[in-house]
Amino acid sequence: MAPDQIFKRWVHIALAVFALTFIYFLCADLWMPVSTQSRVLHPVVNISSKVSGQVHQVYIQNNQSVHAGQVLFSLDKRPYEIRVEKARLAVESAEQTNFQLDASIAAAEAKVLAAKADVGELTLEVERVEHLIQSNTVSRQFYDKTKANYRAAQAQVEAAQADAVKFKVQRGSNGEDNLLIRQAKNTLQGARLQLNYTDVRSEVTGHVANLQLQPGQYAQAGVPVAAIVLDKGDIVADFREKSLSHVHIGDAASVVFDAYPGKVFDGKVEAIDAGVKDGQINADGSLANPVNSDRWVRDAQYMRTHIVLIDGLRLLQSMPSGARATVQLHPIAGLASWLGTLQAHVISVIHYIY
Repeated sequence: MAPDQIFKRWVHIALAVFALTFIYFLCADLWMPVSTQSRVLHPVVNISSKVSGQVHQVYIQNNQSVHAGQVLFSLDKRPYEIRVEKARLAVESAEQTNFQLDASIAAAEAKVLAAKADVGELTLEVERVEHLIQSNTVSRQFYDKTKANYRAAQAQVEAAQADAVKFKVQRGSNGEDNLLIRQAKNTLQGARLQLNYTDVRSEVTGHVANLQLQPGQYAQAGVPVAAIVLDKGDIVADFREKSLSHVHIGDAASVVFDAYPGKVFDGKVEAIDAGVKDGQINADGSLANPVNSDRWVRDAQYMRTHIVLIDGLRLLQSMPSGARATVQLHPIAGLASWLGTLQAHVISVIHYIY
């Protein structure tokens, strides 16, 4: 065979291989999509104190495992202990104020009785003076003075009754329903709660990360000082929209982790996100901002899918958040599923190299 014929044959073979490879990748993108943009994500909870204060002691270390309810660090308790004592004294003051009001109520009610007694006596005197003035036995001036004393006594009754009502309103209910007592005890309860918050506890179980805290530092309420990575893990994979055209919730998947080369783990599609950040329009009152591009072929949009391992919960718990993975989906059964499985094993073997 002439050299020209050999060269021509190799060109034909190369073109055939390229065409078959091109067709394979077109079909694979639809029937057995694979994504190298996959990773393990763990929920992360920021740790911050609910009250402000100087850090007194730190009980944990970076990367330490903690459980829910465990004390992580404590703040200086002295300012909050003073607040508790001040609130407790306010409760005692409210009780003493109630005792004083009780005495004032009793005094006002006694004044009411005394004023009513004066009114009763002056009523009889007015009646006698009215009989005497008819016979001109007493002067008109004495009669007017007696009537004025009678009206003054009635006014004293009303004033004493008003004082009694005022003190009763200030006193309020008896017992635990008293307003002053409830307000003071509410303040005491809040002070005790703030004192309890000086011991910062973990709300979740996980591992401490990025701990940047030392005794003597000032912790601001609500400002994170550490993070806790939860044990629960989630595998997220980003696929092009076209690649997900045949994918449904529950479809089988093969997962290859960079940390475990040569191993393929079985999984399934748990969820597909309803959207991405580019599809969110902020209601800020501004006009639309269309994307301008002179490219004939634009970049494909990637959608996020969530994969769950069938028998790998402990494996995900042991892997760090951000660990890389490759996800192979099997939306089509038969030959496509077999080729996808083969493709996943090939990728797992390649991970020995890179």
